[in-house]
Amino acid sequence: MAWLFLLLSGLGEVSGVTFTKLSDGFRKWKGTVGAIISGIVSFYCLSQALRDIPISTAYGIWTGIGSAGSVLLGMFVFGESKDWRKLLFIGMIIVGVIGLKISGASH
Repeated sequence: MAWLFLLLSGLGEVSGVTFTKLSDGFRKWKGTVGAIISGIVSFYCLSQALRDIPISTAYGIWTGIGSAGSVLLGMFVFGESKDWRKLLFIGMIIVGVIGLKISGASH
């Protein structure tokens, strides 16, 4: 269950960043409310995951999901550059997250 909470916290991080972008510097209330709610959900789920997953593993995976998800969302939703180097480095983040999952499986 902790890994599900960690996945949800990472997705909450991605949605929080997305809503922050849509809030236009917190000038648009819908984006602002979405960012606040996403942040609360993300941190709540992260706190639940940290009950069973070591902080070094959980935080690395949480930030990896947030980083990779935000870059991919930027490329495919917000029309940002799809440079091959970005995809290469996102792949490296994903490999790193998998490595943390494997190495943090037993604590």
